[in-house]
Amino acid sequence: MKRPTRYAASFSLMASIAFGATALAEEPQDFSSKQMKGVEQISIDVDLDGAVERLSKAVQFPTISNQDRDDFDTKAFEDYHAFLVEAYPEVHKVLKREILGDPRPYSLLYTWEGKNPDLEPALFYAHQDVVPVPADSRDQWEQDPFSGAVADGYIWGRGVLDDKNQIHGILEAAEMKIKEGWQPERTIYFVFGQDEEVGGPEGARFIAETLEKRGIKRFAFVMDESAPLVPGLFPGLPDNTALIGIAQKGYVSLELAMHGVGGHSSQPPEESNIGILAKAITKLEAAQFPYRIHPALRHQYRYLGPELDEAYQPLYAAVAFGKDGEMTDLEKQFVEVMAGNQVTRAMMHTTIAVSMFNAGIKDNVLPPSATAVVNFRPMPGDTPEVIIQHVKDAIGDDRITIRDISASTPATAMADPEGPGYKALEKTIRQIWGNDLVVAPFFVIGGSDSKHFQARPFAPDVFTITGIQLENTKEFEGFHGVNERIRVDEYGKTIGFFYQMMDNLDDL
Repeated sequence: MKRPTRYAASFSLMASIAFGATALAEEPQDFSSKQMKGVEQISIDVDLDGAVERLSKAVQFPTISNQDRDDFDTKAFEDYHAFLVEAYPEVHKVLKREILGDPRPYSLLYTWEGKNPDLEPALFYAHQDVVPVPADSRDQWEQDPFSGAVADGYIWGRGVLDDKNQIHGILEAAEMKIKEGWQPERTIYFVFGQDEEVGGPEGARFIAETLEKRGIKRFAFVMDESAPLVPGLFPGLPDNTALIGIAQKGYVSLELAMHGVGGHSSQPPEESNIGILAKAITKLEAAQFPYRIHPALRHQYRYLGPELDEAYQPLYAAVAFGKDGEMTDLEKQFVEVMAGNQVTRAMMHTTIAVSMFNAGIKDNVLPPSATAVVNFRPMPGDTPEVIIQHVKDAIGDDRITIRDISASTPATAMADPEGPGYKALEKTIRQIWGNDLVVAPFFVIGGSDSKHFQARPFAPDVFTITGIQLENTKEFEGFHGVNERIRVDEYGKTIGFFYQMMDNLDDL
């Protein structure tokens, strides 16, 4: 069934699309649905009451990543680590656990030896750390954010969705497997990072380097968090959707600063430091990076396009079958339409987001300096050097200093959505959640710690998805927002998902 779209198009645009479809028809391409059919849904029995109790307890450890890296609660992480040992005794008898990180060792690396050392290993990633809860948002929470409350059919708390449900889903599944006497065919690693919410420089980066130095040539499969299963998550598609990330944009944060002379507000200069910096920011926001179509976006619309509004299918087909370095008229129309939505717009260019602005301490004092932080999510090729030059050219003011303050990472390589890893993941999703949903590869506009693996030759096939079903897009707002929660019964399916995924890895 063709679904209605949320996009609006003018008559002239629709007419030009129709004209383009005629030209496209001269060289027909197979644009039929690529959804996997006929997968038998299964049910896996789990100790749900015990699992919920353990996840509830996990949320009570405030493993927060603050922007100020000196503000780090070592006790919260140490206590959480001790709890994991107590909660999953079989895992800690059978798997090798290492506590790693540089300069602070608080990330966890588990090694589950496989029966066949000749098989390429697999890796499941999740992160321990959570974002802070702003003091002025506390009264908006229905349950205390670090209480781990179980109420109204939900488990509540900061980190229950991002990302401790993944840690505990993995460990619950492993504990079940070990009790059943199961051992994987290939070695499986679990990596639970300590600082994903601030880019992962101490944890995931260090572990990726460590595994590379230990001589791992190639991972057969890597899975990390990303978007959960949500109806209506993708614009124009009301269906329940499972989006599997196959590539991630990069990450760069720059500090822009204006340092000058302060003084009394009764004698203001012609230009204040705040005013100068504000003008620079305004110029930068007006100098957006150009749009481009990433290869991951082509795969995304090859899978999503047949499930979307039929009126736009010539656009989607043009993108799916297009060539890098070229842009046809239909692809230009695709860009025009997608630029009208903030999610799809972000997939097509390096984004510019002014996220912090600081200046002043008193209403009658002119501050001697003003600073702003601008976060960029780069497309491939837009290195920190390219971005810094773009900023300089845009603002055209040598008084503004520019400093890279992030653990900058480039856009990643792209996983193969036609390969066995993707197919095993889609099969597992359908075994747990059924066939009445759309599964598609996805170009991730945010990012996760697995970027530190996917940037290396030993991990070309990194897939990202959060294995939890949400009821609606409102629930998705719990990511970094208020009232973060997941349904108790859906958490049982998360555990079943990882349990079944471990089985399906043997078939790669």
